[in-house]
Amino acid sequence: MSCAAYADGITTESAANRIATASAVIGAPAGRIFELIADPALQPTWDGNDNLANAVAGQRVRAAGDVFEMTTTKGNVRENHVVEFEEDRRIAWRPAEPGAEPPGHLWRWELEPIDDAHTRVTHTYDWTQLTDPNREARARWTTPERLQASIDRLAAIAERSADGG
Repeated sequence: MSCAAYADGITTESAANRIATASAVIGAPAGRIFELIADPALQPTWDGNDNLANAVAGQRVRAAGDVFEMTTTKGNVRENHVVEFEEDRRIAWRPAEPGAEPPGHLWRWELEPIDDAHTRVTHTYDWTQLTDPNREARARWTTPERLQASIDRLAAIAERSADGG
């Protein structure tokens, strides 16, 4: 983690500990960071859960209602249904097996520009609406520390790109 990216808020909130959140300031503009998040083909490069294997290029998210596919490291394909979207500010999706309804967990990224070169990034995993008890053990595995790992990896890439590297 570079000097410009520092953890300032790792918490597990109530709702039976079904919401995990991590936050940090990254030394890069919000637009650059958002581009790394909104392009599914780039997500495996910064995934702190080490769960994402690949995504086909050309699926860049543009609006709520978009769906992008991702293959996990176990070879499972997931359709990610975008439920929140504000360019350069917020994106959230609910994963599901192909053709199925999302079982109720949500991944959210929120970006708050501090200035032209720094952005507060908050990453949340919310499984308060998870309806499949068979998925609960895996959901508990996604801790604030794992979310922070994603932010740290994202910071390293975004800051390197912001520096022209």
